[in-house]
Amino acid sequence: MVRIAGSISAQGELVIALHCSGSGARQWRQLGETLGERYELIAPEHYGCESTGHWIGGPAFTLADEAERTIALIDATDRKVHLVGHSYGGGVALHVALARPDRIASLTLYEPSAFYLLKQFGEGAGPFAEIRAVADLAATCVATGNERGGAMAFVDYWSGPGAWDALRPAVQDALIRWMPKAPLDFAALFEEPTRWEALTRLNLPTLIIRGERAPPPTRLIADTLPSLLPDCRLAIVAGAGHMGPLTHAAEVNVLIVRHVAEAARSATPASCLMLESSSC
Repeated sequence: MVRIAGSISAQGELVIALHCSGSGARQWRQLGETLGERYELIAPEHYGCESTGHWIGGPAFTLADEAERTIALIDATDRKVHLVGHSYGGGVALHVALARPDRIASLTLYEPSAFYLLKQFGEGAGPFAEIRAVADLAATCVATGNERGGAMAFVDYWSGPGAWDALRPAVQDALIRWMPKAPLDFAALFEEPTRWEALTRLNLPTLIIRGERAPPPTRLIADTLPSLLPDCRLAIVAGAGHMGPLTHAAEVNVLIVRHVAEAARSATPASCLMLESSSC
């Protein structure tokens, strides 16, 4: 079961999954089914979703602002948390992991949109200019009241030409309502002050996943992170693009669950493992 928020139980492995921009908690429904009853899955929704409303704290929106609810969930439990994030949710998850490194049991990021890192990578100028152009178009569309045009360009960039037209009208309408949040998301991702050196101290089991057809900005980030994070590996999903957690959910979810299970198993004392084995 996927829960948006609420009280956290006291038993089992806890997974917190952060969705991409323009999506919501339902993105992780199949992940919840794949995890099964042994895990508790919570998927807090970002600002801009109908459950949270729009950001009203001022124009200087940051990843720290978005991360507050997730950090509060972590602080409300004594258990370590398996943290999962996709795209914008991956950028938020990386911020959360850096803020609470001792509370994270494992980290799984599918093409995290940590665009601030592109400015710090030697080969990042081209990919940064590409995603900056997408952000500028989104901001212009919102400023001129053309949320529909902005949403269409946003979806077609991440999912390919014609992706917008293939969406159900209800999904299109939801994305149009969300669209004013897009410039805030981009600004938060561009202006995050974290330096790449901080990642070298994030010593926890980490899995980076990207699609075979990842766009240049998130491809470079995903391919570079394993060289920065001390305990990290990269998995590539054949045929998938940036929206792999939705278009290739079965393949992506198997990778996530396997990583979470391995991290949980390695953190279990040997004596407990012996007791589990003998009780089977």
